[in-house]
Amino acid sequence: MSMSPAVTTLCENSNEVFLDVAKLLLTYADNILRYPNEEKYRSIRIGNPTFSTKLLPIKGAVECLFEMGFEEAETHLVFPKSASVEKLKLIRESIAAERDQRLRVGQPVQPSTLVAPSASAPESSAATSCQPVSPPPPESSSLESSMSFFVTLQSNFQHVMLYENPELQQKAKTHIPHQQMSSTAQHKLKGAKEADPECKLGIEDFLVLELLQWFKQDFFSWVDCCPCSRCGGPTQNAGSLSPSTDDLRWGAQRVENHYCQGCKHSTRFPRYNNPEKLLETRKGRCGEWANCFTLCCRALGLEARYIWDSTDHVWTEIYSVSQHRWLHCDSCENVCDKPLLYEVGWGKKLAYVLAFSKDQVVDVTWRYSCNHPEVLSRRTAVQEAWLLHTINRLNASRQQSLSPDRKKELTERLLVELVEFISPKNPKPGQLGGRSSGSLAWRIARGETGLTDLAQAAEYVFTPTEKEKSDKLLHVQYSVTKDQYCRVSNSSEVIQGWDQCVWSKESVFRKVEKDWQMVYIARTEGSATGIISWKFDFAPVGMKIKSVSIMASSQTFHSGKVSWQLQSGQNTTEFSGDGKMQLFSCLSGSSDFVLVAELSGGEGETSWQHSQLFRQSLKETEESSFEILIHIEDA
Repeated sequence: MSMSPAVTTLCENSNEVFLDVAKLLLTYADNILRYPNEEKYRSIRIGNPTFSTKLLPIKGAVECLFEMGFEEAETHLVFPKSASVEKLKLIRESIAAERDQRLRVGQPVQPSTLVAPSASAPESSAATSCQPVSPPPPESSSLESSMSFFVTLQSNFQHVMLYENPELQQKAKTHIPHQQMSSTAQHKLKGAKEADPECKLGIEDFLVLELLQWFKQDFFSWVDCCPCSRCGGPTQNAGSLSPSTDDLRWGAQRVENHYCQGCKHSTRFPRYNNPEKLLETRKGRCGEWANCFTLCCRALGLEARYIWDSTDHVWTEIYSVSQHRWLHCDSCENVCDKPLLYEVGWGKKLAYVLAFSKDQVVDVTWRYSCNHPEVLSRRTAVQEAWLLHTINRLNASRQQSLSPDRKKELTERLLVELVEFISPKNPKPGQLGGRSSGSLAWRIARGETGLTDLAQAAEYVFTPTEKEKSDKLLHVQYSVTKDQYCRVSNSSEVIQGWDQCVWSKESVFRKVEKDWQMVYIARTEGSATGIISWKFDFAPVGMKIKSVSIMASSQTFHSGKVSWQLQSGQNTTEFSGDGKMQLFSCLSGSSDFVLVAELSGGEGETSWQHSQLFRQSLKETEESSFEILIHIEDA
């Protein structure tokens, strides 16, 4: 029979080492097959001395456990009830066949006994000593840390293979409006090339941006605490509940108890680790977001890798063929190519950031830091030589079946990354340390020029229609939830799009928060000021203003500021924008005016969110966010 990559690696050990570790692996497998309902045989404690000293250091040993179907669960490796017993048998038979062949050439060894080390069982006396080989064992004082680190590496490396399942990719693709995305990406690529004749971007760069926006705004939702499943009220995280068989089937080793103080009901929130299940639930925190988003990237044919950060965050990287580099993509934040977001923007004290793909593991910590010496001082969990050796070993094992051309391509890419890592980045003000170079087209595409679109909207002027002139009233309402204007005084004419009726706009956009179910107008990220204005002109129809009433709302947080002004000729009038209808007789007799809102202030990298116009719940579809009534008369 053909050997799996893990068993092939295991066979590279010396005869004595192979036979010792094979006996231990067969013990784990045989106990599960013989006692399928005994939980203790499905669990291996990472700190178990037999596991840590006789199996962990051996090339291919832990890899065999993962190929059998074992998964990482904090302090243990577990064989879930959903795992394939047939796959376990295949790996077991492959190891047994190699062991029997070696025994036939005269290497005596004790037959496997059916006693396995587990969380609750005593240590096995069956496993005899063996000589550890590559990678070298860590210092004894850091043994447990190294064991845990290795299991994390191997677990993530095994997990990303889920994204390569063609059936799962096809299932993910059915959820994605990929044809619409591709069309929009093509349109924006065309616009980018017109804006920058030197543009070297490709369709995949714009497709990534479309996928990020869709995933954040339309597909996935953030969960801190679930609403109560009984009364719908707020809940608090009150610890953990026992996972059910179905929870374990989908990789939810942990189930949060979201407790309602009102009706005393517990709502279960399983932390699913299977991206197929996440396509159904479409909610979670950063772990679920990155897990499902990376699958969606692979479903669209984008080369993606899953990024694990030891300071408790995960995200994705996409390879840009046209830019010849990996792009940082955080689906939770809908940001692309801003690797210093975490260190500079969030103040994270980074230590280890590792990238996992179907082909390799790469230590990409240095892409995400502009202070390499400080990061290096925090990398104390394992020895650097041990980490390098372990990563090289994992990559060698995974890449055995790759073609020479693919291996060469991966090597060349890695060399490009290593050169990039040598020089720390310089944070760019307002850009969260994003790429300071790059073409105009790429900066426009990522919203880094103060423009919200590749082309600004035409200047719009409200001028009375014949009906409005006859009624001597111009009445306009805007709904931020519906994102539409209604000219009530003109047979309720509807105009879709917040920017379709504005006189001017600079660094502003309509923000939809799907997770919080809120919507508002805000300034673009990284901009110090945002401005939006509306113009009304009655001179072309021979009319003048009799009175103006305005209802406009704004909301600020921290030191955010919103300034509302009415400008007519040389005269400027300020008002509060408190959501109440206000009468402005000062405009009486004027023939035109401009209503201006300026957004500024705020604190930190989220300052752009600290000044908002028309903030409203997405459920409030009948409430006007902005309203203006202008009574007019003949000039």
